[in-house]
Amino acid sequence: MSVTRRTLLTATASGTLLAALWFVPSANATVEAGARPAAQDAAPGAEDTAAGPQLAETGPGVDTTPYLIGGTALLGIGAGFVAYSVRRGGTRPVV
Repeated sequence: MSVTRRTLLTATASGTLLAALWFVPSANATVEAGARPAAQDAAPGAEDTAAGPQLAETGPGVDTTPYLIGGTALLGIGAGFVAYSVRRGGTRPVV
């Protein structure tokens, strides 16, 4: 495979990855116009000491196992690609 084609494939792959990551939603803390915080419903006399928007509560039962397994698998695949590239590349004479 020529160097030009390899560079083109690398640029295409990185551009595709960046385009895919563009659509990943972000977790910005925003306050909707008609929304009331849940703390006011639970304790009407309590004051909210935090100023500004707050992140949503996720609850006590969030299962992170799929994220850990997926992250570990992707990390292993990436490490495998790096090891394969280093092994395949070897040393090349300087031209």
